[in-house]
Amino acid sequence: MVIVPGPASHELGLKVAELLGAKIMPIEYKSFPDGESYIRFTGDVKGAHVVIIQTISPPQDTHLVQALLMADAAKDLGAKKIILVAPYFAYTRQDRRFLEGEAVSLQTVVRLLIATGVKGLITINSHSPNLLEKTGIKVRNLSAIGLLAEYFKAQGLSGAISLAPGKRAAVMAVEAERILKGGCDFLKTRRDLVTGKAVVEVGKLGVKDRDAIIFDDIISTGGTMAEAVRIVKELGARRVYAACVHPLLIGGAGEKILKNGAEKIVGTDTVPSPIGAISVAPLIADALRRRL
Repeated sequence: MVIVPGPASHELGLKVAELLGAKIMPIEYKSFPDGESYIRFTGDVKGAHVVIIQTISPPQDTHLVQALLMADAAKDLGAKKIILVAPYFAYTRQDRRFLEGEAVSLQTVVRLLIATGVKGLITINSHSPNLLEKTGIKVRNLSAIGLLAEYFKAQGLSGAISLAPGKRAAVMAVEAERILKGGCDFLKTRRDLVTGKAVVEVGKLGVKDRDAIIFDDIISTGGTMAEAVRIVKELGARRVYAACVHPLLIGGAGEKILKNGAEKIVGTDTVPSPIGAISVAPLIADALRRRL
């Protein structure tokens, strides 16, 4: 197995390679003056099982093109098998047509991966796990919620209630509760199909005088999480923490969440971030051991 740490996940790739005791294939990369990406393998990958580790986080277009260039180059250079590890896999939000005439971006991206020789995809807490399982390539969708819950348990928060900011995310609260043992619940959310804005509604949450941790797969602009924190605080929670797998934190999202009453925001290193306190490298390494 040869690990190729991509430009967007260099440190994470090195951690995974170290855990596996695998060979690392460094690449040269740069951007041309017009913004185009350049990729060059510095060694031989002929006949090798190549694992490219490249998160597809903002700037998504750049990181996606880099992943495609790496995969296609590995194929041309004679790699026996190519697996892409994309801890954050962009373009899954548009996994179907919500309005007539829309492009189904997830479908397009998967077709590009197949065309460049990717035989398997490993991702973490995909926004569209069901469709990813029907793509035509082998997909492994891992969950880092357990890692987040273990972190809070180690911080003395056993017994905290595990919450999700919507019914769709309730499975994450259930997963965290298995570790924290404080019960679980979810807030009701709905999203405007035109504006995309999420609205959080109050449910019957028993959070008064309790510590609460709100788990979600992604914090992007922070609107949903900030509103969830505000509601839980207003319902009388003692302390509220925000936890996510993919901390994109676009446009002051972190400040917004903290201002609404969160004690702390915790994420993983699927996306390079100052709050990425928990590494998903052991999760990825274990998946690769089982897969190859």
